[in-house]
Amino acid sequence: MNGILLIDKPQDWTSNDVVSKLRGALHEKRVGHSGTLDPMATGLLVVFVGRATRAASFAEAHDKRYLASLRLGLETDTQDITGRTLREQDASTISEAQLREVFMRFTGAIEQIPPMMSAIKIGGRKLYEIARRGGEVERQPRPITVHALELLGREKGDWLLDIRCSKGTYVRTLCHDLGRALGCGGCMSALRRVEAGQFSLAEAHPLQEVLRAADEGRAESLLLPVDSLFSDAPTLSVDEEGERRIRCGNELRLPELPDGQWRVYAPDGAFLAFSRSECGVLTTIKSFFEV
Repeated sequence: MNGILLIDKPQDWTSNDVVSKLRGALHEKRVGHSGTLDPMATGLLVVFVGRATRAASFAEAHDKRYLASLRLGLETDTQDITGRTLREQDASTISEAQLREVFMRFTGAIEQIPPMMSAIKIGGRKLYEIARRGGEVERQPRPITVHALELLGREKGDWLLDIRCSKGTYVRTLCHDLGRALGCGGCMSALRRVEAGQFSLAEAHPLQEVLRAADEGRAESLLLPVDSLFSDAPTLSVDEEGERRIRCGNELRLPELPDGQWRVYAPDGAFLAFSRSECGVLTTIKSFFEV
């Protein structure tokens, strides 16, 4: 079983919980994911199964889109509502106009200090391990890009945000920083990922649906082919000799081939590799053929 599985992650599950459950249900040890979601978050989790796990690292760099809820007037040690309250303040006077004005400071290329409750390693230790022991260390700001930050309205007193951002963006930190900029504090009260790269939540399956399909022996029908991850790259079909060279890890000399990245296919249509062409020489970035 090989391919990409789009999961609508349920709340209170870690991303690794989902992977562990799927390993057992699919009877496949090679299961991984890209783009970790916190337990409180729901939405699109891109899961790689079998030989497709070789592609997981490529998905990490994809832009993401989230729907988030911002609660002003509350700061916590986790920057979301699951944490310990650090400060509360009346935020009832904050207007929509004030919020939109602050958005301008957090759109585009910015720097963000990662939260202590994150898996980033400093000195060989994950930040969340240090935080759980009551510690805190200095973190250096990291460059991120918030491509779009839109206000959708309010619900139960929280502001609803639509966020399109780059790899490495912590939405709860963005909510925390927005609150600080407004002078009243803030934290994230809900988060749902709706897009990751070219994949959409509309294509995803609830975890329980996938588990039922696995029990009934039809889980493979839910998989997307691994080459769908590289759909932005043009396709290239090679002849039998080209296939042989690619399978042996050799370069192909194709003088007329434009420079760039390519999806390479065998004569029978099987996806062989994601490759790069430069000066008429095609080299494999990552192979996906069956050995």
